[in-house]
Amino acid sequence: MANLGYIQITRRCNQNCRFCSNPDNGRTLDMEQAREFVDDFVRRDYHGIILTGGEPTLFTPLDELIFYAHERGMPSRMITNGQKAANFDYLKILKDSGLVHMTLSIHSVDAELHDDLTRTPGSFRKQVRCLENAEKLGITVDVNCVINKRNADKLEENVRWLTERFPFLHHFVWNNLDPSMNENMDHDALVPRLRDFEISLYRAMRFLESTGRTFRAEKVPLCYMPEYAHCSTETRKIIKNEERVIHFLDDKRTFKENRFEHVKAEICVVCGFNEICAGLFFGNTYYDLAELSPIFQDPDSVRKRIFADRETNPDEKEILPELPSEKTSA
Repeated sequence: MANLGYIQITRRCNQNCRFCSNPDNGRTLDMEQAREFVDDFVRRDYHGIILTGGEPTLFTPLDELIFYAHERGMPSRMITNGQKAANFDYLKILKDSGLVHMTLSIHSVDAELHDDLTRTPGSFRKQVRCLENAEKLGITVDVNCVINKRNADKLEENVRWLTERFPFLHHFVWNNLDPSMNENMDHDALVPRLRDFEISLYRAMRFLESTGRTFRAEKVPLCYMPEYAHCSTETRKIIKNEERVIHFLDDKRTFKENRFEHVKAEICVVCGFNEICAGLFFGNTYYDLAELSPIFQDPDSVRKRIFADRETNPDEKEILPELPSEKTSA
């Protein structure tokens, strides 16, 4: 198993995404609290931590926290919008502190659409600079995309453009929209139907597979990705009996997740994938259970595929770099 812990180090953000599932509440950890969370994951014998938010680069002592985690044997990754990392000198400080990997949230390669979704003029342009900086510094990058109604038919277009422009990108993640945490979200304008993205997602996956790249999808039921069931985040965790702990900066506080299941329709009981599928996130609340249909395939083939390729699973890589005994000064 490869358990990775999540720490929300700040809920402040320099974007205002229309679909944000962790909206700005003004809270930020102090350094002592952040170290305690790192120590908690060390005690749990986790394989690494993911620094998230909000926007983690707004946590002022981020470089110190990354270096502290490295010294504790805890490699750090961060999920970022790339706005501050568009500054080469800033990203180099994080690299010198021990950052070797990050996940960059890009929701469209159409700059106008992306900037409108993030409600941040120029955000896509800065993300391109962030990728250029990461490539120069040798920082590996995954690309994360939130599937919503406005980009649902452009998932293939996005990965084709990104891999052509930045061949060093090798792993992509799609998260179907989580409408539950943001009461100000325009659900009618943003929540997709599953069939809105089914074809585009399949073509994006097929393209990435043909180029030797890897990918994951979260909150997508397996009947909408049967050929790539082994690439479902929840399915992989169900089969490998993994867990994840998230230290939230809201009323949820510390949350341990080891049952990766959502809502299922009555018809799911006859599906061959039923025992390895998480079902539909917020089915019959924001999504429609009537869109689900059974798959008559052997789940053992999915299990075998997951255990066969876990050596190359990006989530299970050891990413701890060699660093000098003292933090490199900026």
